[in-house]
Amino acid sequence: MSKLLLAEKPSVARNIGEALGCKVRKNGYLEGNGYIVTWAFGHLLTLYDCKDYDAKLALWSFENFPYIPEKFKYKIKSDSKNRNVIDAGAKKQLDIIKYLIDREDVTEVISATDYDREGELISLLIFDYLKVEKPIYRILINEWTPDEIKRGLNSLKTNSEMKSLQHAGLSRQLADWIIGINFTSIATMKYTRGKGNLLNIGRVLMPTLKMIYDREMQIKNFKVEEFFELTAIFEAKAGTYKGKFFHGKKDKFKSKQSVDRLKEEIKGKDGIIIEKTVEIKKENPASLFNLSNLQGYVTSKYKGFTADKVLKTAQSLYEKKYITYPRTESTALEESIKDKAKNVLEALKKELPFKDEVVFNESKKVFNNDKVESHSAIIPTYIIPKGLSEDEKIVYDAIKNRFISQFMPSAEYEISEIITSVQGENYERLFSTKGKILKVKGWLKLYDEDKKDELLPPVNKGDAVKMKDIKVLSKKSKPPAHHTEKTLLKAMETCGKNVNDEGEGEEDSKILYGYSIGTAATRAETINKLKYADYITTKGKSLLITEKGIKLIENFPIKELLDTDYTGRLEKKLYDIEKGNFSKDEFLKEIYDFTIRGVNKIKKNKAEIICDTRNL
Repeated sequence: MSKLLLAEKPSVARNIGEALGCKVRKNGYLEGNGYIVTWAFGHLLTLYDCKDYDAKLALWSFENFPYIPEKFKYKIKSDSKNRNVIDAGAKKQLDIIKYLIDREDVTEVISATDYDREGELISLLIFDYLKVEKPIYRILINEWTPDEIKRGLNSLKTNSEMKSLQHAGLSRQLADWIIGINFTSIATMKYTRGKGNLLNIGRVLMPTLKMIYDREMQIKNFKVEEFFELTAIFEAKAGTYKGKFFHGKKDKFKSKQSVDRLKEEIKGKDGIIIEKTVEIKKENPASLFNLSNLQGYVTSKYKGFTADKVLKTAQSLYEKKYITYPRTESTALEESIKDKAKNVLEALKKELPFKDEVVFNESKKVFNNDKVESHSAIIPTYIIPKGLSEDEKIVYDAIKNRFISQFMPSAEYEISEIITSVQGENYERLFSTKGKILKVKGWLKLYDEDKKDELLPPVNKGDAVKMKDIKVLSKKSKPPAHHTEKTLLKAMETCGKNVNDEGEGEEDSKILYGYSIGTAATRAETINKLKYADYITTKGKSLLITEKGIKLIENFPIKELLDTDYTGRLEKKLYDIEKGNFSKDEFLKEIYDFTIRGVNKIKKNKAEIICDTRNL
């Protein structure tokens, strides 16, 4: 008797087959030791197009929309070069899967696709399409190492236990089809003229574009303001230093006249150091990576990387058994895998010259069930990689170093500040000078970056100083920066809330799981779609909205689709379906009603042409 496992991709099937001792290689599957391992190529099946339900829908007409099928149907996916022909490879593999399922010696089928919404949907659709009647089970693991595969096979879930995840995957797919097909069709007919124009409208696409538009408008409408600072060069016996005038908590002033007056009041006067403070500040590493933080980190540090490229590279490392599941929202590890994490750490630190400083601990920052959603943060596995490509090495090293850094001492800085007083006509005028020296490198030893010290001369409280120079500096306020992939990913992850321009502080952002724009698995694809649709373009690392994108945002009348909060609530409902706390039927009814109302509103809307290629 044999057990049949269905993997998502051939590379994963090879990992499973190797772990289980399946040494016989056949056409489309591996076999041996009581197991058969076959595979899909991601999605083998796709939803019907409109015209598959009714030929008249092939010709777009206002009368045909809104369109919602009475029953959704699936077909073998189309060939990538000719959409009118089915994909021969997909059909061949489906036939192989059916043959294996029907084999008399196969007693049960085990889904071994990725343990997420999309992975579950891939296997569900195949099993439904082939009308599988044999018992179906699910392996739930976070990496494709031999140890993890064997552990997963000893704790299989039944297919019925996966219903909530399946409902969430189906709900997401159907909602995106309904919204995408209906609004793309009706908007293209209503707001474009000429051939070749398409307005791609999507549930996740539109609010993401709106965030880029909003940033563009902030920059466009930004009013530059001039302000002034007063700085002085002081000379003590131990050396010179620069100080900046401050009053209360202010060191920037709007009135040049008042700053000029102050300069003249104290110009050339001697001063005295009235205060010196020195404190040691510790700097801890950022939290473990989730996918968005990994994408943000790599795209901001290395040229040529996009969020999509980081995801594909991480996926390759995952399929090669070198890292855990990459499409995660979590920045901590499950508390149950402490022993596994310790073993990984011991394997990774062996070659480090400072390995004695790498000491395993059970910190709540690292191991915290409250910060884990479905999958733990991304970490390396115990398998040390060989022969990585340059791109793979960059992404792997980022994950490896972030993991090791959690178990190293803090970096420590000596932060010093001196306050210099210069007596004015009626009041003493105070100048602040700050210094920063790296005293303990700690976890920063993992990184090549040089942290430059900001040195102060060895002065003390009570030292007299001479003023060598004093200047009024004119400066201008700067508009916010354009979104980069790093800042946009963080904004999508948090529905645009609590994000600074640098996209830093990833370990501090408190994410309400599910309340987001898209998921970790889909955000990079969304950014790619915006580029492909000619809604945004890139300049260096900046994401810029195009004229087409601006016109779409300003004229599209269904404002809910532009609203990050509305989209976040929809995503949260998908999350609740996944957890068994919301009904698939309720969710889809809401999507149906929203689509019908929206399409009818666009039909009645006064048309403002967004794209017109008739005269080009």
